Amino acid sequence: MREASVHDAGATSAQRQEAPSSSSAMRDDRAHVLHSWSAAGANDPVVVTGASGAHFQDESGRRYLDFSSQLVNVNVGHQHPRLIAAIQAQAATLCTIAPYHANAATSEAARLIAEVAPGDLNRVFFTNGGAEAVENAIRMARLHTGRHKVLTAYRSYHGATSGAIAASGDPRRWPSEPGAPGIVRFWGPYAYRSAFHSADEAEECERALKHLADTIALEGPRGIAAILLESVVGGNGVLVPPDGYLLGVRELCDAHGIVMIADEVMVGFGRCGAWFAIDRWNVAPDLITFAKGVNSGYVPLGGVIMSEAIAGSFTQRPYAGGLTYSGHPLACAAAVACIGIYRDEGLIERSRTLGETVLGPALRAMRQGHPCVGDVRGLGMFWALELVRDRGTREPLVPFNASGEANAPMAALAKECKRLGLWPLPMGNRLHVAPPLNIAEDELREGLSIIDEALHVADRYCAG
Repeated sequence: MREASVHDAGATSAQRQEAPSSSSAMRDDRAHVLHSWSAAGANDPVVVTGASGAHFQDESGRRYLDFSSQLVNVNVGHQHPRLIAAIQAQAATLCTIAPYHANAATSEAARLIAEVAPGDLNRVFFTNGGAEAVENAIRMARLHTGRHKVLTAYRSYHGATSGAIAASGDPRRWPSEPGAPGIVRFWGPYAYRSAFHSADEAEECERALKHLADTIALEGPRGIAAILLESVVGGNGVLVPPDGYLLGVRELCDAHGIVMIADEVMVGFGRCGAWFAIDRWNVAPDLITFAKGVNSGYVPLGGVIMSEAIAGSFTQRPYAGGLTYSGHPLACAAAVACIGIYRDEGLIERSRTLGETVLGPALRAMRQGHPCVGDVRGLGMFWALELVRDRGTREPLVPFNASGEANAPMAALAKECKRLGLWPLPMGNRLHVAPPLNIAEDELREGLSIIDEALHVADRYCAG
């Protein structure tokens, strides 16, 4: 299963204010569990005993307002009664069945997902999570085109399985190198720290597309199977592409017969105020990878939505891929219920509205009030504060890929958020903001007030 790492030194035993837990859950965890992206000797996790709505609680009874949606996946909040009821009903009917059978839950989930997908993306291949979705999307593109190269961005994360981590651009891939062959990286748009010395968003778009076109030319377009990119870059900064960029990528793909893969694992299903983030630019890729928000992580599920042309490649020849739990009935029943919740509670539209009227304005106001805030960006219920030591030079609050003492300012900020009752999502020199889409507006404003207060900790590290 795909999982984004959170460099949160504030959670280590040396920095937590509470005494180490002596519960059986903690003892067994320390003795037997190896956690993701962690050194077992340094890890000191919170023992979570319950959750409801936008909150979860630890074994001491302390409640946290969840401004991370865990790993940007609990879109409809914790313990939504309608989702739980759907899982219980499915468990009473059919817990599991081999993927070569059909069943009502899987079929309905596929229909509903295809219904909200853009363009002619009409067929779904189910996986257990986002990393497997990326693995299979790459495989589909290679089989469809007969080519082998895949272009991906440096500022990207696509999952932790061998192919997905090789396709990722950020430092999480380094310990797994050398990786699968055929991956070629390029620079995507990032106007605040432009690789192209751009003066504004429009110039950044133009120059980033020129760079991508040059990369295609120099790599040989007849050898390129796919361009894989996050519609809105997630763990590497909530980088919203400038208007025209995704359309330009689509046109480059069309010109050279390249498959366009939109990784929507983190930003799909309402997170950015649309069913899929790419919808905001009216662009239809050839493949979409999804997971997380499809059923809010209640049961592991991911998949690939494919265009008619790519689906047609596997009409007469078998698709060379499969998983024991592909289209798992419990997971798909949860997806059916979750999509119903999005529709009936108006959460897609609500995400967009709250982003425009509450989140965006409040975070931009923080930039005016805190010298540590260099940039604010986001869409819907997915935002980032980029933190700096000096606004003039844009020196990051912590260095790239910082850990240990070098990450102390971000660790201190995260610790302060937790002390004030908010569970944050720090990533690099950024504080990401990704609460559940159905968080009550007063809870949303409460969380924003906590961030505003906690930022004074980061301000102490600023010049001037």
